[in-house]
Amino acid sequence: MKRPWNIVNMPVYSLATYNEDEVNMNICTYVSAVSMKPKLFMVAIDYQTKTFENLEQSDTAILQVLHEDQASLIKLLGKKSGKKINKANKLRDKNQLIEWSGHEVLEGACGYLFLQMEARSNISGDHELFYFSVTKSTTKSEEGILMFRDLIRQGIIL
Repeated sequence: MKRPWNIVNMPVYSLATYNEDEVNMNICTYVSAVSMKPKLFMVAIDYQTKTFENLEQSDTAILQVLHEDQASLIKLLGKKSGKKINKANKLRDKNQLIEWSGHEVLEGACGYLFLQMEARSNISGDHELFYFSVTKSTTKSEEGILMFRDLIRQGIIL
């Protein structure tokens, strides 16, 4: 039997963060909408990541709702460190990046949310909570959203 937090089925996201002009992307499942007006999202970010470092320098990010076809990117985005490899260069080599709202994002995502950091909460544990307002968004597809259980079923996690 799986632990209770591994039996829920939530969307899989990638958070794109930017250090000057260079993009780094990770995988996020600890994501939740926390307010309707204004539209706010909470994202938990591991302290040891390039994503966390980038958010120390910039207060904007793009949350990408991943499509099922992007499951093959999980190993690069979620199991490799942006501190050790340039994920953007690997994605560019595979023609996986496009421009949206003046920033590089993953081509083929179901949706994009441009985020502005509003607050942070360092309570304990290995992740810090970041609260973002949504300043711009677009939906490309409502079908084929990559879900947590898809990753389990494909043997990518757990």
